[in-house]
Amino acid sequence: MKNIAVYCGASTGNDEIYTLGAQKLGQWIVRNNYGLTYGGGRYGLMGVVANSVLSANGFVHGIITQELAGRELSHAKLSKLDIFRICLLVNKPC
Repeated sequence: MKNIAVYCGASTGNDEIYTLGAQKLGQWIVRNNYGLTYGGGRYGLMGVVANSVLSANGFVHGIITQELAGRELSHAKLSKLDIFRICLLVNKPC
């Protein structure tokens, strides 16, 4: 299965059209036999797209930093969740 990477807001914005568009995108992804890869969050438009894919029994792969996951911002019901550390030191071990 191929995945589509989606990058969108951690907020839903100030107009319902954004939420509706995110829901439709998630439905389109599943209907066309793709999985979703995204930032792993549970809030905002990112969460809306993920929930839309999951509700249609699609595959959702989240990729999130350890810091955000530690603040309980990651989506708990993803098909796969990768949590990684950010290493800010160049050429140095984390």
